[in-house]
Amino acid sequence: MNNKEFDKWNELKKNLHDSKEPIKFYFSEREIWWCSLGLNVGIEAFGKGEAYLRPVLVIKKLSIHACIVLPLTSKEKEREEWFVEILFKCEPQWVMVHQIRFLDTKRFRLKIGKLNITDFVRVKEKLEILHELSRDMPSQNVRDKRNLPPRQTNQRVLPPTNIV
Repeated sequence: MNNKEFDKWNELKKNLHDSKEPIKFYFSEREIWWCSLGLNVGIEAFGKGEAYLRPVLVIKKLSIHACIVLPLTSKEKEREEWFVEILFKCEPQWVMVHQIRFLDTKRFRLKIGKLNITDFVRVKEKLEILHELSRDMPSQNVRDKRNLPPRQTNQRVLPPTNIV
């Protein structure tokens, strides 16, 4: 990739940012959209074509303007801990759970469809494990090596009462 490609993406990104169009669509969790992800650095997932598009799975809707997504790829992947294979429109796809991103909906271009609930649950479970998102499932290798106690939910730390 050369600087000319980055310049082209930066111009498109400026146009996306400056667009003042009102929201003309609704989106929800489990949906898959073509989004302008642009050019990124190193091994980060990027878009392709004139609009730098890549399909993404909406994991969490945060507002009418923002969400958490995971990019998809149609190329078979072998690192099982980083990818989840799904079947979407009768075609195998791989969800890149290690490439979690926050997106503004200005990047959304076209809704492709909605992922079945079974695969969506599998993706969320893998995401939770990979990123250690569950307070009930601390990572054995990290917490045990540091001799840390298990995490407690809803635990408040109170200051000592015997301060002189």
